Amino acid sequence: MSSEVVTPGDAAAAQEFPDRVGFKPDNPYLKNFRPYIPASAHLRELTWLPLVMGTFLGMVFGASSLYLVLKVGLTVSASIPVAVISITLFRVLSKVGLKDATILENNIVQTAGSAGESIAFGVGVTMPAIMILGLDLEVTRVMLVALLGGLLGILMMIPLRRALIVAQHGYLKYPEGTACAEVLKAGASDESRAAAHQAGDVVDETEQMGAKTIFAGLGVGFLYQVLMAGFKGWKDTPEKVFGAPFKAGSISAEISPALLGVGYMIGPRIASIMCAGGVLAYLVLIPAIKFFGSGMTTPLAPGTVPISEMSPGQIRGAYVLYIGAGAVAAGGIISLFRSLPTIWSGLKGGLADLRGGQAKTAGAPRTDQDMSMKVVIGGIIVLIAMIMLFPQLNLRFNLVGAILIVAFGFLFVTVSSRLTGEIGSSSNPLSGMTVATLLLTCLIFLVIGWTGPSYYITALSIGGIVCIASSNGGTTSQDLKTGFLVGSTPKLQQIAILVGAFASALILGPILLVLNDSATVYVPRLSFEPASKSVMVDPAKAAALPAFTDQIKPSAAGNYRILKNDAAAPVVAGLDPGEYLVDSSNKVAYKVEENFPATLKIDPAQAGQPEKLKGPQANSDTASYRPYHKTDAAGGPAGRYLVNDQGTPVYLADPGINGIHKTRPDGSQVTKYDAPKATLMSYIIKGILNRQLPWGLVLLGVMIAIVLEMSGIPSLAFAVGVYLPL
Repeated sequence: MSSEVVTPGDAAAAQEFPDRVGFKPDNPYLKNFRPYIPASAHLRELTWLPLVMGTFLGMVFGASSLYLVLKVGLTVSASIPVAVISITLFRVLSKVGLKDATILENNIVQTAGSAGESIAFGVGVTMPAIMILGLDLEVTRVMLVALLGGLLGILMMIPLRRALIVAQHGYLKYPEGTACAEVLKAGASDESRAAAHQAGDVVDETEQMGAKTIFAGLGVGFLYQVLMAGFKGWKDTPEKVFGAPFKAGSISAEISPALLGVGYMIGPRIASIMCAGGVLAYLVLIPAIKFFGSGMTTPLAPGTVPISEMSPGQIRGAYVLYIGAGAVAAGGIISLFRSLPTIWSGLKGGLADLRGGQAKTAGAPRTDQDMSMKVVIGGIIVLIAMIMLFPQLNLRFNLVGAILIVAFGFLFVTVSSRLTGEIGSSSNPLSGMTVATLLLTCLIFLVIGWTGPSYYITALSIGGIVCIASSNGGTTSQDLKTGFLVGSTPKLQQIAILVGAFASALILGPILLVLNDSATVYVPRLSFEPASKSVMVDPAKAAALPAFTDQIKPSAAGNYRILKNDAAAPVVAGLDPGEYLVDSSNKVAYKVEENFPATLKIDPAQAGQPEKLKGPQANSDTASYRPYHKTDAAGGPAGRYLVNDQGTPVYLADPGINGIHKTRPDGSQVTKYDAPKATLMSYIIKGILNRQLPWGLVLLGVMIAIVLEMSGIPSLAFAVGVYLPL
């Protein structure tokens, strides 16, 4: 493959080498292209009702996407669901006297509605890492990161539209954007169909056949999903883990109709390359790590348990994710350099009005009019100034941080947009780009000497803004591709997504805090975890509860006795060492975990402003306490404590996101949010700034990407497969 040469107009070769077509002087796919609504037609487009509807739907999908990314670390593109909802709502409204929406108005709805999901992903991937690092998750900080990153990504994408959306038409597929355009065309109103027919080359029968096919696909996918997920008809992610002699090797599949559709649209070539990356991870790297590490009796960093005791998933989380992150970072940088000719041509076209070409832009066809580049560049400068002024981001007057945001932001907005065109939004490795941003940012900090805990927030603010900008850049590309196909006005779409992003960014911060507070457990000086009640205890071997049981709920001291089961001289054989509470029927009810000794004292002057408990536990304790962040393990575990006026810790505030305590003192159970991607981000920041990052694993990923490029294989698509689950 490496010896083949991609020649202009060679569509087959372009499918094989989608990374290499950016410099084509001629695009055969554009010769006969005509959008659904011609440039000469003028239908209603950016009106108030579609804009409000799209913004509201974007906020709803943003909230649900934030919940999803905290639970499982991924989201699903919102454009197609929002488009279907928009068509349906306007059809219902037309029955009561309102005018049915044009296809361009429905496109505005899906454009404004898509911003919430992309911002939610960036917020959920980065912001919870602040708590994992032991710091406060301030609502203003989350809102600023979401707002600045979301708007920055859109503005940085606008100059690239002609280069990536127009010039690469036919080569970059933008699968979700293409599918959304087909949905909009299938549900087009009579007014829109009439405008589409005015050129005389649209056939009704073809449209009707396309509509039937699309809605038949929606119906089959919906029925499939309901039978699989709703009625548990079959397992959605079947998996087989092998034993000896191929220990830890595994094969699995997520048989989702959405992923099947994405695979169909991106084509067998890129899909196979992505799958090959998963094969390398699950059938080569994980079994190899298991083979060489099975004889070890102690953990191998960054793992925390011996490899011999690890499952394939644990090996992937401890080792392979770092390899995948290195491959994604290297593949992204290589892809950027390969795309430089395309990027440069797009920038030259986009900057034309700054050099006196405003009149030329104004005279362009309706379907080729972008927002003024003066507004775009001015907006970017204002956002960068805001980043340097707000103290919540810890980037105040920090020129280095601003430069990093501009450099990494433009880099990964470009890579995200291009990669979205190749493999779709659902498979876009945004978390890998964020990992690369944090890696490079923290390395620069390390060279400068910025290694204190205060720089955790600085690094994470940079990573969060870049992640959200990259995510919104990819989403904006999909929306502009949809608009390109249906014949919308780009500048009106760009205004719509800016409005949608602004509204969604404002609500995601409070929602993130509400989700965290709802699952926060305030652990008293002794915390209860349920234990088996099948174990009987001799009453004579259980003693009275210790003196500070006034802080222990769910009962008064007289209802339980304490059992100390020492490892050397166990009172109850077969019961793990530790302390247990024995109920009135002489059964073991709870295991007692001592979180911090009674001797631990904290200077109240070093604690924060007084606050009260939040959530269900606030009803049982209305007192105010001062928060204190403990960053070391001396005298008790690190974490966020609530101390009284005497400096005595009363509670350990175990967060709802990435917390470990799942039982409240009253015995009620709490479901925590794992936030897997945010956990990885916290490891990277702390690992580099504390000089503990496994660079050997990261560099292995870099070398894998280089080997693939030398073999003529697009490394970024392969790296995505290594990083994502098979």
